[in-house]
Amino acid sequence: MKINHPATAGTLESSDIQITLTPADSGTTIQLQSSVEKQFGEQIRAVIAATLTKLGIEEVAVEANDKGALDCTIKARTIAAAYRAADNKTFDWEEINAWIN
Repeated sequence: MKINHPATAGTLESSDIQITLTPADSGTTIQLQSSVEKQFGEQIRAVIAATLTKLGIEEVAVEANDKGALDCTIKARTIAAAYRAADNKTFDWEEINAWIN
């Protein structure tokens, strides 16, 4: 999947995460802001990176503003932002369900 333009998913409400994806020239960068970064920062970054890898996204800048989201929410917001940024309106739910559970 190719990121065509910036897109955001999620909110800044408690127990949520706001993910913004922007096209990048090379590689993946993840900028994280979280009140629990010291305890869970590595895990949050790992979930975002793994989700992007499953979607086949290699060149993207990620800005994540976490408010205590669970892993399932992080995955869902990353997927939603990616599909929006790629202008992809066709979800392959069977494939997504196979690797998010």
